Parts: sequence; structure tokens; C-alpha cells
Amino acid sequence: MTEARLATKAETAYDLVRAKLLRGELLPGAVIQQAALARELGISTTPLREALRRLMSDGLVELDAHRDARVTRLTAEEARDLVEIRRSLDPLAAGLAAERRTRQDLDLIRATADELLPLRTDPGPAELSTHRRFHVAIYTASHNSLLVQTLDGLWDKADRYRRLALEDGRSEEDLDRTHAEHLALVDAIAAGDSGTAAAVMLAHVDASLGARAVARLTSAAAQPVARSLRGLRGARR
Repeated sequence: MTEARLATKAETAYDLVRAKLLRGELLPGAVIQQAALARELGISTTPLREALRRLMSDGLVELDAHRDARVTRLTAEEARDLVEIRRSLDPLAAGLAAERRTRQDLDLIRATADELLPLRTDPGPAELSTHRRFHVAIYTASHNSLLVQTLDGLWDKADRYRRLALEDGRSEEDLDRTHAEHLALVDAIAAGDSGTAAAVMLAHVDASLGARAVARLTSAAAQPVARSLRGLRGARR
């Protein structure tokens, strides 16, 4: 009985901490004050520790030998890796969805498309949730369970990079382009046009917030190097 209660508390703690991470309430690189967080969640540190271990497996939290916990930092390398994987797998899922979608799949894709809300600076859970449901509906219509599981597992990590990119804001032109791509995806999948569905999805990934996060983080990483080189050149004069 005790083990069952502990498992339930750990699951609850996992959901709550994960939500905080994805909403940006726990910032990348921040130390997690476990005692304070446990009090805030109304649980003991034991189920919280279980939740943190699971979040470490998700790549959202780092734990060291001294039992310290830290929110995983955002890096240009991980952002790039995510985009590279999505450039291959998202178009594959869209193409398969066009070939294999059922009437129920298509109804769900259309319904989630109708609910889509634009992702602007500091989006709330509702905006992020509608975006995810639309893409998951397309993934599910591929009827490839391993592909669906893989893409769904990437989503939490990718959302943190979307939030980073959104800090720079979005133009109306960018929002219109994204909306047009969503509509084009629905049309191509409905028409059974796998080639067009895959091509639209590839363009969608290439212009995505994740791709913008790669550029932002790469630029930020290069700035200290550039300053260092300028300092060296100045010292030689």
C-alpha cells in the first residue's frame, strides 16, 4: 500500500515539475531547491526525487552525485540535433499520414487545426497544447507507432527551444506563413498527396521556432569567441 501511494505521489510530482519546466517557471541552468519545491507541491522530498530521476531520463533535469538538481541548459548543439531529427521524421510522418489516414484521423486533424492558436511571446499552456495536438494528430495518422512515440518524446525538449525563440517576438508575416503551412498540410493529407505533405512539413520545420533557436544560440555562443579574438588583436597592436 505504501509503495502504491509513493508511486502516485511521484507521478503527480513528475507532472507538476514537468509543467513548471515547460512553462519556463524553472529556468534553464537554475538549481532546483528540492526542499522548497517539495513544500510548494505539498509532498515530501522522496517522491520529488523519484520525479527528478524520471525528468533526468527525459533530458530536462541534471542530477549529480551530491544529489543536487539543476534544470538542463539550452544549447545550440541540442537545438540543432532536434531540428536535424525533425527534418527527417516530421516529413516522414506527414507523408505516411497522407497515405494511411482514416476518416477518423482526418476528422481529428481538421478539428485540431481549427483550434490552433498562434504562438506569440510567452505562450500559455493552451497555445502550446493546441500546437502539440495538431502535430500529434498528424503523427498518429501515420499509423507507425514507433515513429509516433519517437516524435512525441522529442516534443517536450523542443518546446523549451520554442519558448526561447519566441522571446524575440514574431512578425505578422511569420504568423501568416505558419498558418498557411498548417492549412497546406491538412489539404495535402486530405488529398492523399504524400509528396506535397512531406515537402510542406519539411519547409515548416526549416522555418520553425526550433530552427530560429539554433540560430540564436549559435550566435550567442560565437559572441564570446569574437570578443576574445578582438581582444587578442588589440593586444598585438
